[in-house]
Amino acid sequence: MKKLVVLSGSGVSAESGLRTFREMGGLWEEYDVYEVASPEGWAANQDLVLRFYNERRKQLLNAQPNKAHKVLASLEDKFDVQIITQNVDNLHERAGSTKVLHLHGELLKSRSTIDPDLIYDIDGWELKKGDTCEKGSQLRPHIVWFGEAVDKIPEAAEFVKQADIFLVIGTSLNVYPAAGLIDFVKSSTEIYLIDPNEVAPIRREYHFIQDTATRGIESFVKSIS
Repeated sequence: MKKLVVLSGSGVSAESGLRTFREMGGLWEEYDVYEVASPEGWAANQDLVLRFYNERRKQLLNAQPNKAHKVLASLEDKFDVQIITQNVDNLHERAGSTKVLHLHGELLKSRSTIDPDLIYDIDGWELKKGDTCEKGSQLRPHIVWFGEAVDKIPEAAEFVKQADIFLVIGTSLNVYPAAGLIDFVKSSTEIYLIDPNEVAPIRREYHFIQDTATRGIESFVKSIS
């Protein structure tokens, strides 16, 4: 069974109605993203950061996997599929994908502020001031913030090295360190890139499908069938 490794980004979740920080508008127009997504922002205003991620959780719990999520899950019938996602939602899992590596954390989880190995599922949408880990420390969102290391990159690189087919969907390979994963693809591996916009050249030959995630996935499946 061939190994299909998928790198997914925000363009996949967007088609399920999940908005990025820039698109959330309203109250959040007053803030810079670093105020809600950095260690410095957390230190300055925990209430604000908790409220921001609570709103994102509410949004996620009302969203549903879209066709791109579902097709990727269905490909497990024919391929050994490994998803590597930059998204913090759980839509790949809810669509049925069984191997999902989250590079930037998971929105429905929290972790200890003194022991990063203590990670907990969040029941519902709310994480509050005063919610603590077993060591008595305040819980924070289990998200990789600006300025923090993306610890899952080495694990992701090992998966990419094994790929017979490498698909990039919903991300333009401009965001590092995830964009650097392309350097670990074997020379014999076929690379596919699905994006509705023109993309900057990458250092390898690849098949470009200029379309949205939900429409482009159909062309991709036809190409590998």
